[in-house]
Amino acid sequence: MPPTMGKDGPLLDVKDLRVHFYTGSGVVKAVDGVAFGLKPGQTLGLVGESGSGKTVSSLALLRLIPRPGKILSGEIVFENEDLVRKTEDQMIKIRGKKIAMIFQNPAYSLNPIYSIGDQLGEILMWHEKLGRKAAMGRVVELLGLVGITDPESRVRQFPHELSGGMKQRVCIARALLCNPALVLADEPTTNLDVTVQAQILDLLSELRERFHMAMILVTHDMGVVARMAHRITVMYAGRICETADATVIFRNPCHPYTKALLETIPRADHSYTRDKTHRLVAIRGRIPNLVDPPSGCRFHPRCPVAKEECSQILPEPVPVADGHLVSCLNYGYPGKAS
Repeated sequence: MPPTMGKDGPLLDVKDLRVHFYTGSGVVKAVDGVAFGLKPGQTLGLVGESGSGKTVSSLALLRLIPRPGKILSGEIVFENEDLVRKTEDQMIKIRGKKIAMIFQNPAYSLNPIYSIGDQLGEILMWHEKLGRKAAMGRVVELLGLVGITDPESRVRQFPHELSGGMKQRVCIARALLCNPALVLADEPTTNLDVTVQAQILDLLSELRERFHMAMILVTHDMGVVARMAHRITVMYAGRICETADATVIFRNPCHPYTKALLETIPRADHSYTRDKTHRLVAIRGRIPNLVDPPSGCRFHPRCPVAKEECSQILPEPVPVADGHLVSCLNYGYPGKAS
C-alpha cells in the first residue's frame, strides 16, 4: 500500500461543493456539501457505488458539468486559485495543461474521424505552442512511454484500429502530454479485461511516480484503491461518509457504509460456494433518489446500526483521529437537522 501523506502544502482543496441538476422531475442533489483535499504527488481514491456523486465531483473540478447541472456553491482551490470563479476562457487554458482527465470509456473520448497523432498533437500545438513536427515527436515519445508498440505507425491509425487496452493507453498518453499537476482517472479500467486492468493500474502507478503528478482515482472497486491510493474518500448519495489514509480505511473503517463496502470484497482464502460458510455480503437496499433523498443521514435506510436520530439529523464530518474524518452519529458527534 502507498505511503501516507507528505508534509507539502495542498495542491487541491475542495470546500462545501454542491452540484445540482435541474430536471423535469425535480432538483437532483448529486453533490451536496462535499469537501476533500489533495497534496502534490498524492493519489486520492474517490470511492462509492454508482450514483454516489464521485464522477460528478471529478467533472466539477474541470467545470465540465453537463446541462442541466450547475455548480451551486463551494470552492475548488487549485494551486491557490478558486476554479469556481474562473471564466470559461481561463478554464480552457487549465484543462489538459494543468488538470487532465482519463475518462471511463476510451472509445467515447477519442474522436473516430481523426488519427491518434492529429488528436494528441493538436493539444500540444494549442497549449504548448509547438509546431506540428515537434508535437508529433512528443506524441510518439509518450505513446512509447505508455507501452504502445511501434508508436511511429500508431500515430497514423484511427481509434477503431486499436484494442480497448490500446485506446486507454492512448488516453493516458493524452492526459500526460502537458505534464499536468493533477490527473483525474474516472474508472479507468472498468471496460477492460482483468489482465489489461492490472497492466493499466501498474502503468498509472509508474507514471505518477515518474511525472510527480497527483491523481484522483474515481472507482467503486475497493481493491483498486487498496493498490493505488494514499488517501481514500468514501462517498454515498452525494455526501462524504469517511476520509482517511488508505491504511486506516482498511484496518479501522468507522462508517457503516465503508465497512459494508469492504465486506463486498472477495477474499482469496474463501470459497464462495453453497456448501461453505463464507458468503459475499451484499449491501441491502439501493442508493436513494437524489431528487428526494432521505432525511437525516442518507445511509440510514440501509444501515444495520441506524438509530432513531439517524433519520432526523444530518451528520457532519468530524475527526475521530488525526486526518481521519467520519460523518456518523454513532460516534456521538453533533450534526444538524435536515
